[in-house]
Parts: sequence; structure tokens; C-alpha cells
Amino acid sequence: MTHTPPSPAPADDPNLWLEDVTGDDALAWVREHNDKTVAEFADTIEFEQLETAIRSILDTDARIPYSRRRGKYLYNFWRDAEHVRGLWRRTTMDEYRSATTEWEILVDVDELAEREGENWVWSGAQVLRPEQDLALISLSRGGADAVVVREFDLTTRTFDDSATGFRVEEAKTDIGWIDSENVYIGTDFGDGSLTDSGYPRLAKRWRRGTPLTEAVTVFEGEQSDVAISAWHDSTPGFERSFVERAVDFYTAERFQLLDDDSLVRIDTPEDARISVYREWLLIRPRSPWTVGDTTYPAGALLAAGYDDYLAGSRELTTLFQPDEHTSLEQYSWTRNHLLMVTLSDVRSTVYVVTPGENGWETRPLDGLPELTSTEIIDTDPRESDDFFLNSSGYLTPATLFSGTVGGPLEALKSAPEFFDTSGLAVVQHFAESADGTRIPYFVVRREGAPAGPTLLYGYGGFENSLTPAYSGINGISWLQRGGTYVVANIRGGGEYGPAWHTQAVRDGRHKVHEDFAAVARDLVARGITTPAQLGAQGGSNGGLLMGIVLTKYPELFGAIVCQVPLLDMKRYHLLLAGASWMAEYGDPDNSDDWAFISEYSPYQNTSADASYPPILIATSTRDDRVHPGHARKMTARLELEGHPVHYYENIEGGHGGAADNAQAAFKSALTYTFLWDQLTR
Repeated sequence: MTHTPPSPAPADDPNLWLEDVTGDDALAWVREHNDKTVAEFADTIEFEQLETAIRSILDTDARIPYSRRRGKYLYNFWRDAEHVRGLWRRTTMDEYRSATTEWEILVDVDELAEREGENWVWSGAQVLRPEQDLALISLSRGGADAVVVREFDLTTRTFDDSATGFRVEEAKTDIGWIDSENVYIGTDFGDGSLTDSGYPRLAKRWRRGTPLTEAVTVFEGEQSDVAISAWHDSTPGFERSFVERAVDFYTAERFQLLDDDSLVRIDTPEDARISVYREWLLIRPRSPWTVGDTTYPAGALLAAGYDDYLAGSRELTTLFQPDEHTSLEQYSWTRNHLLMVTLSDVRSTVYVVTPGENGWETRPLDGLPELTSTEIIDTDPRESDDFFLNSSGYLTPATLFSGTVGGPLEALKSAPEFFDTSGLAVVQHFAESADGTRIPYFVVRREGAPAGPTLLYGYGGFENSLTPAYSGINGISWLQRGGTYVVANIRGGGEYGPAWHTQAVRDGRHKVHEDFAAVARDLVARGITTPAQLGAQGGSNGGLLMGIVLTKYPELFGAIVCQVPLLDMKRYHLLLAGASWMAEYGDPDNSDDWAFISEYSPYQNTSADASYPPILIATSTRDDRVHPGHARKMTARLELEGHPVHYYENIEGGHGGAADNAQAAFKSALTYTFLWDQLTR
């Protein structure tokens, strides 16, 4: 029996009732569709075997326990088969080096959830430094972005639920320590305290033992802003507080907050990324910036003396200069040095940059494996020049390196191989997009294999780069079965710096799907696959991309997986955090913006007369970032028009789509089973 709307719906959107996230009728519709999808794809021995194999990878103790070093302790959050919701724990560096590390268990989330009768999902912790005796722990119900914040005593390993303990009820809260007696906080203080995007509009200073209602406002933003935040840097000798007003997703005003709560503007470009460390100010402009007679390109990294800059000096040193092929991907301070990761045609190199009396010195960090992608996992700039780096590739399991600037690298821990890579190879190709731009993409496949089932993954938004990384799940679910895996480094990402992204926002959005389509065509032209054997996958902003390729390029694909997607771009800014992304997509209520948004908005561009490939649309009820109504309504519309659409909604999981390893294993098994079934017919 097919569930129908409970009452007459607007003619222009008869599926509006499906936006009622937890409404009885909407959830009945969800369960009906879940049951149908499970029966079709997940009710076989083969599915159970794949799900079990994926779960074993997610749960294995052989994984690297990535940690954050804070003084003498390394903190880690860990899930496995016995601890489904996870453990927050810590150890020392000497113990961490041991093959049988002894961990001090701080919070057992499974035990806590059972004892309190709550569906707790871990959302992070902030440890008070340097004492490391108190923490602010964030717990989510079902994996949502909204959290409950509770103070935790690291000595007694208990929550302080007394009247003097810091506690904030469920909200999208921004909170951080000033000292043991005070925090900066932005949260839902009541009417008018949130922005249109649903994030804090007020930043306050809250003293222990006083009601939250008595917290002192230190900054107030506009309703149309994305968010306001305040934080404290307690680096000895450089103690400072800061406020940031995020005007939109990419522009912000920043201030130093003085002891008397007055503000000093940090006069940098509003679209720049900045950071203050000890005596240094780092500036990374997202658009060309002219200072005096010098124009600095977008994506450069510039350094200035912080106090001198506030006093009016504009003496800037270029630490990184981008070029046509190379961009700055990541940077992080140690105590005396700056680590930088650059990408050259999506291949990473790590540099050490050191300030000195004679200027700044830059040298490559030696000892890292070739043909892998490297990222900075952690540094602890208050304490030392120690760092953790992680390197992996599509066919190379991760290795965690530990080092101290100036010393040798130590391969501290390595992940196991989860699948047989013999005969597999990684090749980088370039496709030509509609405007002539060369689009890089990586192909992982068996050497000399004929055209066969191929999965093309893409994202293309928010300056997020897709770099090579090992995935045991992809290996056993796809590559080992004979499939080809492809990652497209399309515009909208950050692979070639800010300009790779900014040319594809708002009215340039068409470049994202044109790039993706160009890669799809190039795969066929090279004989790697055929349209009937080519699948596509993307989530969130990548889910929007999947909706676009479904409606604009259906002839290029044999199946599509669309996860936690934006799809109704007429209403996206009215749903949950959608208003925060108008700098990326535009404002649908502005007729000029709607003119270009309407050209691609998937929900408004379906056609009963078109022939679409089968699509699996998946989301989460507890996703309070991208509204599940996008996925629900698109499914309902495609069904009404007679297209082959399958739907699954996890009742938990937040924007990540899964609240624990069991749910993650099911979600992955469903994705790969659907794709293999459709592309090998």
C-alpha cells in the first residue's frame, strides 16, 4: 500500500508535507520506502556477507587510533564491535608507541547512554589547558548537529551535573574555555538569539555558578549573518580573546576582544582566512588583494607581525605563492615552525617554514613515501615541535608518522591491507570540460581490464579537495569484485586553490556538473567503461550534483547514488542550515539568482517524459544540517513520474548518515549492492 499525503497540499509542491521531519505521516512514508528498499537489495545472503565484511573493517582493532596530543596526554575516540557508541580515552606518548597501548577510559558512551536512557552520539570534547583536569563534552541525540554540552571532571571521570557545573541544553552551541571559571558561549538563548541559518547570533561570557541568562553579551551580530563566535587563546605570554562575525559562508569580520570588552578590528580582507599564533598573523586571501603597489594572488599565504599589523604596518612576507598547478592545502604551527601541505596536480608535498632573524626559511620535509597523499593530523604548538602526519593512497594503507621538526620521521603505526591490490593500478587523466578547462581525475582499476562497471565519485563545492586515500570498504566492496573506481577533481573544490572554487559558485555553478559530465564522457572515450556500466555517487553538496546529473545527463549513467542531498533549491535556504550556503548557491528569493538556480535545481527539473537511470536516494532523519525533506520530496516526485527510484532513510545518523559502525556498514553495503546490481545487468 502506498502512503498518500494526509491532506490537500499546495499545487506547486504537493510533497511539502514530507518536510515534516518527525511527523507521523511522513515517517510512515519513510518506513514504507525503507521496507521496500531493504526487501529488494538487503535481503540476501550476499548482502549479509558484504555487510559483515564491511563491519569487520570498521570494528577491527588493527585500525590506527588517531589521536590529538595535548601536553603529556594523547586523546582518542574509538568505536568497535564491543563499544558501538564509543570510548573517549587518553594515553601517554610512551604508551602510544607500544604495540599494546594501555588507555585510560574517560567516557564509555554506551554505558552512559544505557544508564541515562538517551540515544547519545559522541560529538567531541574541549579540554581545559594547561591543567587538563576539566572538559566540555558535547553529546548529540542520534547524531544531529545540535548537542547537549556537559562539564566533565577528568580527575574523577564524572560529569559535573551540579548547579556550579557548565551545562547547556540541546542546541547548535559554540562554547570554549577562557579559564576554569569562565567560558565563551553562543547558543539558543531564546527569541532572536539565532541567525536565519540557525546558528548563534550572540556571543557571551558565562561565569561558573551563574545562570546562563546572566551571561554577559560581548558581541551581537545581524539576523542575516551565518554565525557569531568568540574564543580565547591561552598561549602563555600571548593570551588574547577574539570575536568573529561570519557575514556569509566565506566572508567574515574579525576583532580582538580586549579586557574591557572593547573591540579592535583586524583589518584583513573579509574573504581571507586568517589565524593568529603568538607574534604572527597569517593571511590567506581568497581573491586577489592589493596592498600598496603589490597584488597578492588568491591562495597565497602571507605572514605579518600581529601587533605591527594592528598598529597599521602592512609589511607582509609571502610564505606560499600559488601557480597554475600548485595550491596550498593545509598548514599548522608547531612551537617554532609552520608545516605546510601543498597540492601539485592533486599530489601532496610537505614543507617546513621557519621564521628567523634573517627572514623565513622554507624546506621540504623528507622521508615521506612517494605517490601517497599526506595530511597533518595534529601538532601541539604550545608545548613542542612534535607533529603527526598521515599518508595513504588509493592502494596504499595509511601510515601514521610521528616526528619533531629537525629530527627523523618515525612510522609510528600502519593500517592493515584489507584487500588484494595485485594487478591494480592508479592512473591520473585529464578531461576537457565545456569551456576548455582541463579537469583531473584518478582511475583505480585492474591493468588491462576491458570496459566494465565503474563508479565515479564527485563533490565539487565549498573549496573541499578530494585527495587520494585508502578505503578498505571500497576495496572489498568494489575493486576486489572487478569494479573500477574514479574520483573527479571538478571545480567547486579546492584542488587548485580558491579560484578553482570561486569560478563555480552562484551563476558559475554549471561548471561543476559540466566538469563531472566531461569526466564521464572521457571515461567512455578511453574505453574504461560504457554509459550503461557507469555509476555516479555523491553526498551533501555532492548529492546535489547527483540530482543535477540525473536530470541533465541521464544518458551518461547506468545508476546513481544520491546521499544526504540538497535537491529543492527553491526552498533550500528556508530549511535548517540552508541559509548559510547562499554565498555558494545564491538566493532563490532574488529573481536574478533564481534565474540561474532554476536552470539546474533538480526538484524543479524532473520530467515525466525523460528516461532516467535507476537512482538510490539516501538520507537521515536526524540530519539537522541538510533537511531530509530534499531526499523525500525528490523520491516522491520521481515516483509520481514513473522513474526507477529507490529510497532509504536512516532514522539516526545526522549529516554523516550513520550513528555507529553497524549503521555505517549497512549504508555502505546498500550503496555497493545497488550499484553492482544495476551496472552488471
